[in-house]
Amino acid sequence: MADFHLECFQNEYLPEGAREVNAVVTITASGASAAGGFAAGPGAASTAGSVEVIVVDTSGSMGGSKIRAAREATAAAVAAIKDGVRFAVISGDNTAHVVYPRTGGLATSSNETRAQAQQAAGRLEASGGTAIGSWLQLITSIVANEPGIKHVILLTDGKDEHESPETLDAAIQGAKGIFQCDCRGVGTDWVVSELRKIATVLLGTVDIVADPAGLAADFETMMAQAMGKSLADVKIRLWTPQGASISFVKQVAPDLLDLTDRRVTINPLSGDYPTGAWGDESRDYHFAVSVNAGNVGDEMLAARVSLVVNGQVAGQALVKAVWTDDSALSTKINKQVAHYTGQAELADAIAEGLEARKQGDMETATTKLGRAVQLAAQSGNTETAKLLAKVVDVEDPATGKVRMKSKVADEDEMTLDTRSTKTVRVTH
Repeated sequence: MADFHLECFQNEYLPEGAREVNAVVTITASGASAAGGFAAGPGAASTAGSVEVIVVDTSGSMGGSKIRAAREATAAAVAAIKDGVRFAVISGDNTAHVVYPRTGGLATSSNETRAQAQQAAGRLEASGGTAIGSWLQLITSIVANEPGIKHVILLTDGKDEHESPETLDAAIQGAKGIFQCDCRGVGTDWVVSELRKIATVLLGTVDIVADPAGLAADFETMMAQAMGKSLADVKIRLWTPQGASISFVKQVAPDLLDLTDRRVTINPLSGDYPTGAWGDESRDYHFAVSVNAGNVGDEMLAARVSLVVNGQVAGQALVKAVWTDDSALSTKINKQVAHYTGQAELADAIAEGLEARKQGDMETATTKLGRAVQLAAQSGNTETAKLLAKVVDVEDPATGKVRMKSKVADEDEMTLDTRSTKTVRVTH
């Protein structure tokens, strides 16, 4: 039986006339490993009720070391699939083809079927073009009516060149809410924004594997993480009072994911936001709500954050607002709120700086990436700081004084771009 604990961090004190209330809620799940579950029913899944699909880019550009690494990585991922899980291996080029099981659809994982799938993966060959939307459409058609957690690993090495952007967008929207998708780009010829769009809508991750030799370990890790999930239907339900409006709802740790536009209205005061599948883990969410302004001494419940698992409320946290004329109280910024506001600004500064660099606007690039260096240093985000140092020469991290490097490897720029949304938690 899974147990969820919600903890709210905020400064509830507002000056007279103020309306915006910010809070960070930490949600921690325990006992939700793949062996357990919150409750029986269609939303609770052990691994035996899960679906895994691995789709490998087999376009012509994947030839040589990349296709060999992709075969090995697929075999490693298949080996990590637990007994009873339904799974498939798909080859993607101009279209998508199920290479295992041969009959199409899904196989049930066992020693025998895993060995057969590994043999099929060993026969993958590189030819043709890249039409990722067609891959997503095939996966959707296979898994749409399956119960439980549905997870996909998608690998590509190139741009989505052989279909229109509209076709890809339609395929992403068609898969929304059907399965989660972790995307990986191998090499440096793929487009970060394309894979990020897929991963964001499908509540997954995106990362670069610059060296094909690293694929097998990465695939194995992703599959092991997927096998640790047991709860498929987990939502945040946000209640706000009459007259309130929601500025944003964001996952802010372990990485940034804006859920604001994912709201499903339950009633005029409540809405649900999807969080994807859960195992034993902890995540942080940042909420900003605008309420009717109060007078000094007024108190109100600004929001009620509930975690809904398989239709049942598994935990709650309350967000409060208290109006005061004590400026010492109302001007104090909560540590968690300040930290994650900075992490969001850090991601934005990197994105804007890299875009300015691509456009040849070195002045803006220097300013934005300098600010990113400063924010990374302030927040203790050492991994992002290391990535920034490969793109700019850092003279003073405290002030954000940097110089643009004259030459930057594509791998370093893409790694910074891809991992810019990874956050660090508040240090206590």
